[in-house]
This record gives sequence, C-alpha cells and structure tokens, in this order.
Amino acid sequence: MKFYCTRFLLLLATFALALSFPAWASDLPDHVLTPGAINSNVTQENIHSTVCVKGYTKTIRPPAHFTNKLKKRQLREYGYADKNPKHYEEDHLIALSIGGAPDDPRNLWPEPRISEWNAKKKDRLEFVLYKMVCAQEISLVEAQHAMRTNWIEAWKRYVPNHQQFRFKRVD
Repeated sequence: MKFYCTRFLLLLATFALALSFPAWASDLPDHVLTPGAINSNVTQENIHSTVCVKGYTKTIRPPAHFTNKLKKRQLREYGYADKNPKHYEEDHLIALSIGGAPDDPRNLWPEPRISEWNAKKKDRLEFVLYKMVCAQEISLVEAQHAMRTNWIEAWKRYVPNHQQFRFKRVD
C-alpha cells in the first residue's frame, strides 16, 4: 500500500511541476486563443473574383507592424518558453488564399519555424487547398474547416494526393 501511495504522490508532483513551467511551442494553435476566423467578403460564389485572382492576398494582407506587434503579445498569451519572435511566423490559421480573415487576432498565431510541422510545411498545405478550391475540387467551407480543425491532419490527407501542384507561395 505504501508503494502505491508513494507512486501516486510522485505522479501528482510530476504533473504539478509540468504545469508550472511555460509551454513549449506547439505545431497546432491553441483553439481557445486562435479558433480561426473567416473573411466574410469571400464566398463560394465569388472565389473567382477574390481568392482565385492572382495577387489577391497582397491586397488584403495586414502590414508587418501589425503582425509583429500581435506576435509579441501572442507569444506572452501562449506562454511559450521560447519568446524569440524570430523563431515564429505570425501566420493565419485559415490562410488568406482560402478566405481567412486578414487582421482578426482569432485567425493569427505565432507558428513555430523550428519544428517537424513548421510554417513552411503549412504553406504547402495552404497552396494545395488554394489550388483545390479554385479548381472546385473542394468547397471553400470544407477547405476552411480542414485548416481550422487540424491543419496537420489536413496536410496528411491532401498534400500527398496532390503532388501535381508544384508548390509556390500564392502571393
């Protein structure tokens, strides 16, 4: 009995200690802090005059001074142990190229650059979903939902099956 009690207390102490340390950056955003937000000006009906037009995202992308200030604030809110802004890209959870809200903090988060599932890998998914939406292989709402709920699972589902899309940044 003493063994089990000691083991339980050790487990409890380990758990309490783990909770007291700042969080390490995660490959997925905290859905309470960054649930994702969509641009209400982009709809399935107007994709060919908005997101599917070359250069569209350049016209709505927020300025760097806005995203840099937000990144510093969100690094504190997320409680990341590594607070060096250069190690993160302030990224849109739902990409601008599939109708994500450009300047809504609920759609922006400090995404780690140094990770297996990093910002560069997410960019590849954004490009594939953009191409699929514009080719009408997937609806705008479905692409937004895939990105919002778990972009890593969406990457595993869509990117390997769409190698024909040679990756390049949308804008």
